[in-house]
Amino acid sequence: MSDLKKIKEEFLLKLNKKLDISEINEIKSNLFGKNGLVSSQFKKIGSIAENERKKFASDLNVIKDELQDIINSKIDEVNIIEINEKLEKEKVDITLPERPFVRGKIHPVSQTIDEISSIFSEIGFSVEEGPDVENEYNNFTALNTPDNHPARDMHDTFYLDEKKQKLLRTHTSPVQIRTMLKDKPPFKIIAPGRTYRSDSDQTHSPMFHQVEGLHIDKDINMSHLKGCLNYFIKEFFEVDKIKMRFRPSHFPFTEPSAEVDIGYEMKDGKIVIGEGDQWLEILGCGMVHPNVLKNVKVDPIKFQGYAFGIGIDRLAMLKYGINDLRSFFDCDYRWLNHFGFDPLDVPTNYRGLSR
Repeated sequence: MSDLKKIKEEFLLKLNKKLDISEINEIKSNLFGKNGLVSSQFKKIGSIAENERKKFASDLNVIKDELQDIINSKIDEVNIIEINEKLEKEKVDITLPERPFVRGKIHPVSQTIDEISSIFSEIGFSVEEGPDVENEYNNFTALNTPDNHPARDMHDTFYLDEKKQKLLRTHTSPVQIRTMLKDKPPFKIIAPGRTYRSDSDQTHSPMFHQVEGLHIDKDINMSHLKGCLNYFIKEFFEVDKIKMRFRPSHFPFTEPSAEVDIGYEMKDGKIVIGEGDQWLEILGCGMVHPNVLKNVKVDPIKFQGYAFGIGIDRLAMLKYGINDLRSFFDCDYRWLNHFGFDPLDVPTNYRGLSR
């Protein structure tokens, strides 16, 4: 028993030291290997006196189990330490700052559409919408456009079939046709939206935005049109006075037709609307042609009305000092961050359109 006790005490001292896995395995081999000390003691059992053999074997098994438990516990302890050290070296620092949150801004075109809608809603207009892909009848024929009109040519219009029956609308006037076909007069609507023409330069784009207005009722005349446009232009440019002139023009869907110019002057390289003796064309308008009313089954004797069309992109350029139409479609965040608007600042006539 003294030999067993000596073995136990010797290896307990070794196991109480700071060891790595290889050192622990070496101790394990010295104890329980083929020629280990504990294994050798088991081989002696046959040579021990019979009356002492049972107690020797029992004591040896106790020491063996105790040492094995200590070794296994030590191995687990070292493994945990090594895992923790590895995790410490490889850990992800979750305290790093998150990616910066960048709030988007409202595009000037969207802002301008909201401003226009807000102004016209104040005087009783409702907003109507229609599809970008139109049929030839709504886009041309119903609007009294002759078959030989240049607008029908392929170099000016994006046709979607060989028969020229489907196309990308060249203006939002088809929305007026759709509205008049599905409802009965009176009508008082505006129709903002995308339009398409085969044109592209600094002031033109193949896709652009337009708003068209229509007011059909009894006893409507040119003075109503002038009053409506005068109110709109002053409200939109947020000026108290505006110089306007109506120049005779021609559109197949209105008679008489006119183009509207507004007065402006240059100050410090910027256009100032409402002042000066220079003129700037801003929109087209006129009294709705009787043939258009007939095409939508409205009696032109009983009902009359006016219509107008305004380029939304052009209005945005004039109001916010944007000199290149193509920049609207460049998807440049820096540009949008400069010219864009707070998404929560919805334009109203009461608070101001473009604070």
